[in-house]
Amino acid sequence: MCGMCGLVDGSRSQGQEALLRQVRAMSDTLTHRGPDGEGQWADAEAGVAFGHRRLAIIDLTEAGRQPMASACGRFTVTYNGEIYNYLELRAELEAAGARFRGHSDTEVMVEAFARWGVAATVPRLNGIFAFAAWDHGKRTLWLGRDHLGIKPLYWGRFGPLLLFGSELKALRAHPGFKVAINRDAAAAFFRHNYVPGPHSIYQGVFKLDPGSILVLRPGAEPEIARYWDMRAVANRARDQRQPMSEAEAVDRLEALLKDAVARQMISDVPLGVFLSGGIDSSTVAALAQANSSSPVRTFSIGFHEAAFNEAEHARAVAHHLGTDHTELYVDPKHALELVPRMAEWFDEPFADSSQIPTFMVSELTRKHVTVALSGDGGDELFAGYNRYVFGDSLWRKFGLMPRPLRSALGEGLRSVRPGVWDALFKLVPGRFRPAQAGDKLHKLAEVLGRDGQDALYRRLLTHWDQPEQLVPGSCEPKGILWQPEVAQEVPDFVERMQFLDTVTYLPDDILVKVDRTSMAVALEARVPLLDYRVVEFAWTLPRSMKLRGNVGKWALRQVLYRYVPPVLIDRPKMGFGVPIADWLRGPLRDWAEDLLDPARLAADGLLNPEPIRQKWREHLSGQRNWQYLLWDVLMFQGWRQRWLG
Repeated sequence: MCGMCGLVDGSRSQGQEALLRQVRAMSDTLTHRGPDGEGQWADAEAGVAFGHRRLAIIDLTEAGRQPMASACGRFTVTYNGEIYNYLELRAELEAAGARFRGHSDTEVMVEAFARWGVAATVPRLNGIFAFAAWDHGKRTLWLGRDHLGIKPLYWGRFGPLLLFGSELKALRAHPGFKVAINRDAAAAFFRHNYVPGPHSIYQGVFKLDPGSILVLRPGAEPEIARYWDMRAVANRARDQRQPMSEAEAVDRLEALLKDAVARQMISDVPLGVFLSGGIDSSTVAALAQANSSSPVRTFSIGFHEAAFNEAEHARAVAHHLGTDHTELYVDPKHALELVPRMAEWFDEPFADSSQIPTFMVSELTRKHVTVALSGDGGDELFAGYNRYVFGDSLWRKFGLMPRPLRSALGEGLRSVRPGVWDALFKLVPGRFRPAQAGDKLHKLAEVLGRDGQDALYRRLLTHWDQPEQLVPGSCEPKGILWQPEVAQEVPDFVERMQFLDTVTYLPDDILVKVDRTSMAVALEARVPLLDYRVVEFAWTLPRSMKLRGNVGKWALRQVLYRYVPPVLIDRPKMGFGVPIADWLRGPLRDWAEDLLDPARLAADGLLNPEPIRQKWREHLSGQRNWQYLLWDVLMFQGWRQRWLG
């Protein structure tokens, strides 16, 4: 796992030293991703330069150093990630006559490019990767990103100059980078709490889509093509789903997961597992321990606030599995100290508040190991999010009701202030009384009037419902979430929500969070559940093997039950969060008030202060809980303060 960057200057006006100096400045911004070494390479005649920061995982010798050239000299690559099937590919290359200097997966990649070509090789790679490859003979740049978008890759054009890198800060370090805010992307951020791909917060800079390859040939515009498409996977599942017994499905899923975990445990440095005690991380930990002859290292963090604490569950699972378990109870003071540093790790606006505990478990883990397996992806693949149950149930109950009647019901719920609802619910016995009943009823009111399933789903995802009002002069880009044909391609509502989450929320929120927080401390995070073979198989399973009644992850649970008794893991889903609502009314209030100052909000005409200030007043009074919407603004303001000055 590393940091990579580079440039292609079509003017070819720079000398060798200038190119090396520029790419070194770019790679220096990525030192946190790769503290074990650095490398630069340039070809002034072609106007190309690559930079690399190394976190040594496989082949710790100089033979694994990047940028790396193929033995024949045709290709040079810089690459971030791991190829899990590199041993099989290496054996095939050796059988065809290739000879290797070291034993890194990077060398396998570059030799495969030289022998098979980039376009033919990439679909064969099983791993997490973002790479750049330069074909010296054809003076062609290839950029590629893994199937699910686990590793990041930004690119942008500035006249004849193309820049690329693992993080935006690398592109910004080049003197040719132009800082121009993409107001439309800013509006999209306030809807989602992340900037949705392929956009970035800067004009002219993009995220390369998951499963895609970009090719830049001499004198031509960049061409982007998909080698793997989640949409095609979902469509094939609909058209080619084969009958399968429950026992067969669970057996096949277990075999695939065992293989994925075993492959991802290959490492020349110490390895551990993030363990929250939930279904996903417990499954990964169980299979890792089953694959190890000694106790694997597991890591979890706990909170003193019971509503956010899963440490006791993680400890029970670790004890049952016999892992070498380490836990840390979060000191709120330390958590609060991290908040102002968020903008440094996430160099475009990002406001998933679970970024805080994810960083903290990464920080704890890195003190002991260099690689960690994570359980991310299980919710999307096996229908684990509460919104799948809630959205489907809500539509079944109210979908046949005429929209005007639903809207009227919503208006009736909204006409009673949340505090009054809370008072009324005090008459309900405690075991039946929902927490923050008034706030939840108002949220229910907001979705009742939506026109159709997809509009309901979008509202369940949405933070600021009218983000263009927040960012004057913006026009929010409408991506796949607004495409009506998706409903024909994936007609089942729950499966459609799963699909849309997999192509939006997963790569642009979940995987960004895991990458930035782990790499901030030079920890490689691997995600076995997102082995593309597991993804493809999960989509062959019918809905009943994922969501059964109100309980998700049915098939995944059956695999886990073979290793961990249900009593240790069957409980209501708990998000990996922190008490933001209380912090904003307490220890973070002064910090927030400073960032939410009307003059600071209105600076450069970027934001409209009034709706923000209204939400802030209502939150402080306890009238409504606007923690997520306010966190969006605060993270945006923190980003502005760090990166725009």
